[in-house]
Amino acid sequence: MLFALIFLSGCDQNQISPQRAMKEQGLCDFHAGECQHSIGENIITLSLSPASAPSEKPLKFKLKSTQKIEITSSRIEGRDMFMGVIPLKWQQTDENTFNATAVYGSCSSDYMVWRLWLSVTTEAGLPQQIWFDFLADNG
Repeated sequence: MLFALIFLSGCDQNQISPQRAMKEQGLCDFHAGECQHSIGENIITLSLSPASAPSEKPLKFKLKSTQKIEITSSRIEGRDMFMGVIPLKWQQTDENTFNATAVYGSCSSDYMVWRLWLSVTTEAGLPQQIWFDFLADNG
């Protein structure tokens, strides 16, 4: 019960301004396809199934890289409000493809942005950090 109170205390409907209710630029839209970031010449893409990113349902993440990387850590957390920290364990399916699953909680707000943090080491041995922001329950 204490966990639930802490978990829900980060999700305050009053924290979201009316201006934020409209769709903002820079969020991944998995309905439109993969979301991507570049680390130099390396392009890293993320896809999500289901594309609507529903709360309290299993989510399947797929990460692809055009060059070899090693994922050193990864987590999902609320971008604008504390909703806990959800670690991701990636399974490598081939040289440049990784899969992970996760479930995150729901929020009483109509606008909850999650951030997937990704720490990687490049083929050259350089540590890098990138993130992907996406809207929950984006039906």
